Amino acid sequence: MSYSVAVAGASGYAGAELLRLLSLHPEFTVTTVTAHQHAGQPLSAVHPHLRSLAHLTLEEMTPATLAGHDVVFLALPHGKSGELTDRLSEVRLVVDCGADHRLTDGADWAAFYGGPYHEAWSYGLPELVLSDSGKQRERLHGATRIAVPGCNVSAVTLGLAPGIRAGVVEPDDLVAVLAVGTSGAGRSLKTELLASEISGSASAYAVGGIHRHLPEIRQNLVAAGAAAATISFTPVLVPLSRGILATSTAKRAVGVSAAEVRAAWEQAYRDEPFVRLLPEGQFPKSGDVTGSNMALVGLAVDEAAGRVVTVTAIDNLVKGTAGAAIQSANLALGFDERLGLPVDGVAP
Repeated sequence: MSYSVAVAGASGYAGAELLRLLSLHPEFTVTTVTAHQHAGQPLSAVHPHLRSLAHLTLEEMTPATLAGHDVVFLALPHGKSGELTDRLSEVRLVVDCGADHRLTDGADWAAFYGGPYHEAWSYGLPELVLSDSGKQRERLHGATRIAVPGCNVSAVTLGLAPGIRAGVVEPDDLVAVLAVGTSGAGRSLKTELLASEISGSASAYAVGGIHRHLPEIRQNLVAAGAAAATISFTPVLVPLSRGILATSTAKRAVGVSAAEVRAAWEQAYRDEPFVRLLPEGQFPKSGDVTGSNMALVGLAVDEAAGRVVTVTAIDNLVKGTAGAAIQSANLALGFDERLGLPVDGVAP
């Protein structure tokens, strides 16, 4: 049986990456693509690299257009998914790549996003370790509504959560600094994203605890076992089209050895198909995972500072968005979660 699929917001970067991966999936058939300003245009005019889907035309984004499909993927800006999701009750599986259904606390939504709050859905980060020693994966089996994490959130969470659950790091003085590619800001025209503005330069943004991904990171670390989490989170825009390299640090818990620290991450990711802890002394580059659904994690203990350091690399459009969406959909529908998802990156 092939599942009919619609992708809403198909003209953006996340939508395009969904389509690229879905075109290779043996159980999904993309039948409908929608957009706002590009409605009526051939998909190939907006995404000429998607040759296998060149027969599709972008349609108006309405609930009626999306209804009647087995699976709907939403790749929309925050605040836009919730306008649609209440009217898609007949769709078997809806996967939201936006922020509208991620947060469990309405106060966090009001403080960091604003506008109407929509209930949290099953959270689409299968590898998230939980305080009860399980993983988020188990909560995705049979899900009908899934919220995909923010890309920065995935990178920081995968880097820190194993240490939180194992109790080998303290959750009250966490620091994360991320090098982030420009596609994470979407495809809309912005002056600060012009090539002449970003070439040969790096710039921090959303500094000082105001980034919208902060409450989601804290939410995940609490789920991993922290009573509360305090984190200073600073993203830095770098001249890459895609990729995230997250350097996250935490105080090592008193009396914990370096071997015990490493064992926490080894145990968490030993059997994961899309997360790898690198050998001691090795650290990833963002380019190592370009085009793949892999997350690579390097780990060190800074003995002088008494801190644990992780360096996590993901492709923000794959493991950070579209790949996580399809991986979670696979689990919800009872497929092998690896189906249709690449582990090999693209180089050079």
